[in-house]
Amino acid sequence: MDLRETFSLSVGGLSSHKLRTLLTMLGIIFGVAAVIAMLSIGEGAKQEALEQIRQMGIHNIIVQHWNKQTDGNTESSGDQNLSSGLNTGDAQAISRICPLAEVVAPQREVKVKAQSTGHAFQSMAVGTIPEYFSVLDARLNSGVFFTKEDVEQARRVCVLGSDAKRALFYFDNPLGAQVKMQNQWFTVIGVLEDKGAAGGKIGGVLEVRNTDEDIYIPLTTVLQRFKWDPGEPELTQITIKVGDPEQLQEASDIIRNILKRRHRGVDDFKIAIPEDLMRQSQRTQQIFNIVMGCIAGISLVVGGIGIMNIMLASVLERTREIGIRRALGARRRDILSQFLIEAVLVSLLGGLIGVVLGYTMTKVITLYAHWKTIVELWTIALSFGVAAAVGIGFGLYPARQASMLNPIDALRYE
Repeated sequence: MDLRETFSLSVGGLSSHKLRTLLTMLGIIFGVAAVIAMLSIGEGAKQEALEQIRQMGIHNIIVQHWNKQTDGNTESSGDQNLSSGLNTGDAQAISRICPLAEVVAPQREVKVKAQSTGHAFQSMAVGTIPEYFSVLDARLNSGVFFTKEDVEQARRVCVLGSDAKRALFYFDNPLGAQVKMQNQWFTVIGVLEDKGAAGGKIGGVLEVRNTDEDIYIPLTTVLQRFKWDPGEPELTQITIKVGDPEQLQEASDIIRNILKRRHRGVDDFKIAIPEDLMRQSQRTQQIFNIVMGCIAGISLVVGGIGIMNIMLASVLERTREIGIRRALGARRRDILSQFLIEAVLVSLLGGLIGVVLGYTMTKVITLYAHWKTIVELWTIALSFGVAAAVGIGFGLYPARQASMLNPIDALRYE
């Protein structure tokens, strides 16, 4: 018998028992689909976290105000008296004392209801200085950034994030238009490009959000014209750009010492380095992918055991057929090839259906759960390759059992 004839017999054996073949494939189908879906979810989460970190600037150091009460600890009134939190003096001290700091950009955030003609939008007004845009590599879609003169004179001008522009003006040109925040009117002078930053918490350390929804105004305008609780710190965040990425940790230590001295030892701030967070996120995601891949791989092994069981039952059922074929001159390797090809075909066909099902699952998850998923080619190749290996590994024993049957005993089998 040649390979073509053996293949034809294998296909005929599978097609004559369609339901049994389908049930045999189910374990492989769901195993491959689970591998693709889980790894694509993990890869999507990894890319989203990395994108969030990149939005903050890989060469930046982020100093944020930390309220101990929000973390479940009680902040003593003595600590509150010793330190009033982050302030513009801290930013000036860092710029003056830390030799590694190229740019120091303070910011004050205030939640506002922004209104334009006929439209309203809940947003975050971010008071900052012009250098802040260069620190985060923000780019203009239209218009200009505000200037130092705008900051010095506390002018009521603003730059819109891309989502804020769409919510307030849709497809209209917003430049020169008025936006109302806290009963004051601001003139739109610029619109930023879409950065696509999603909100979340990275590494349990740093809070980030969708910056495309922010509205940027001069820092002095927020501090002088907006209403905010006097008990709150003057600044919510200070972003420091360091020229040499190799000196990020050294700069972080200097900044920490400066702030501890200025805050009289009160630990009311937290410092994060996006580059360190990125490394941590990558390590965590690698562990997550390995765990998820192993869990999904278990279902492939279960599917392989199913193939072995069904193939062993098939050998028992077709014992007389095997005896007739041996009596007519079929060699043991012909019998071995036939049953092994059947097992591999079941695995490959199940793997192919599983790939389609897994890819469909990722699209459904993205559509309804709004999770970012990324299907990599290596994920498909890995799952399909494992499916083929399962077919060979778990089909070899039943095929060998069939080939080892004695022709006389097989012909006598009822």
